[in-house]
Amino acid sequence: MQLTVLLSLLFLLSTATTITYGHNITSILGQHPSLSTFNHYLTLTHLAGEINRRTTITVCAVDNAAMSEILSKKPSISTIKNILSLHVLLDYFGTKKLHQIRDGTALAATMFQATGSAPGSTGFVNITDVKGGKVAFGPKDNGGNLDVFYVKSVEEIPYNISVIQISKLLPSDVAAAPTPEPSAMNITDIMSAHGCKVFADTLIANPDASKTYQDTIDGGLTVFCPLDDPFKAFLPKFKNLTASGKESLLQFFGVPVYQSLAMLKSNNGIMNTLATNGDKKFDFTVQNDGEDVTLKTRGTTAKIVGTLIDEQPLAIYSIDKVLLPKELFKAALTPAPAPAPEEAADAPKSSKHKKPSADDAPSDSPADSPDGDAADQTADNNASVRLDGGRLVAMVLSLCLGLLML
Repeated sequence: MQLTVLLSLLFLLSTATTITYGHNITSILGQHPSLSTFNHYLTLTHLAGEINRRTTITVCAVDNAAMSEILSKKPSISTIKNILSLHVLLDYFGTKKLHQIRDGTALAATMFQATGSAPGSTGFVNITDVKGGKVAFGPKDNGGNLDVFYVKSVEEIPYNISVIQISKLLPSDVAAAPTPEPSAMNITDIMSAHGCKVFADTLIANPDASKTYQDTIDGGLTVFCPLDDPFKAFLPKFKNLTASGKESLLQFFGVPVYQSLAMLKSNNGIMNTLATNGDKKFDFTVQNDGEDVTLKTRGTTAKIVGTLIDEQPLAIYSIDKVLLPKELFKAALTPAPAPAPEEAADAPKSSKHKKPSADDAPSDSPADSPDGDAADQTADNNASVRLDGGRLVAMVLSLCLGLLML
């Protein structure tokens, strides 16, 4: 009897540790050739990654003929992204729920609304259970015109993701509006309008750094812009840098590749910047903890706190601290208490018996890291401690063997 109980417990444990609750919109749509164009552009616009990261979501797909109609107008990839993001509802609507909408109508927020690109409430979609068992859809800014209808359910993972097919693309002049060519975007204006004016003004005052940013946009650019208060507090240290140090510092906040927030959350690791040049690495580490994304150097940890713009090939995010590259600033001399293992791996093997090299404190090193950064880094690392599946298996197995010996 005890052996049977033990085997049952081990089976349930092994099953539980392999259960996943994720979904893959590319795989779901890949089983339906008639939806292949819609599927392709979800990937191309990086919306697929965002959909896969979210839960409680509904994707309203359209067939290849409907996609051909909009593609014939040759919209930019940013416009296509806006149009498709209007078709991703931030709520779960399975077939049963669609036909049992309370009061016959519901208003759903979309990913287009969540991006901040939709002015007012234009990123909301009206869903109405009309006569004859039909369900109609229409953007809130469509004057009440409901001429898009539910066709069928493609896939349902209850309360996680529902993929449905609708008769045609949702008409929205706002979503379909032409977007400016990437090179025509004024990134400093975008920064200034969203709480990063001090950094933007500093960038404008450095023509070489500003030109590097502008010239990089077409090929893909991601910017991590410090908010006004932390960058204003940092300015005295910035002014003590040499001319080349100032240029490198400003370029350090730009990455020469487009990275959506979903991509940042799934692609943790070291990231090169506009300042990276040969031996001068000027890189930082991207790390996420749940919904938070942090950027780390040896001495500082900053967190992404807002999205200023996310229109491929340009993404600009605000961060709550000024990242200090080790090439320009010395790391905090006093180690934080109880450093996490990954911090210990990055640290020098012996700081007590080895004199710091020139690389650790170059000529552009006017000051140490700001007070508190090392402690913040330790807190972030301690918060990331997890109990992995292997350790859990060992604990339960030991408990079961103990019961058998009784």
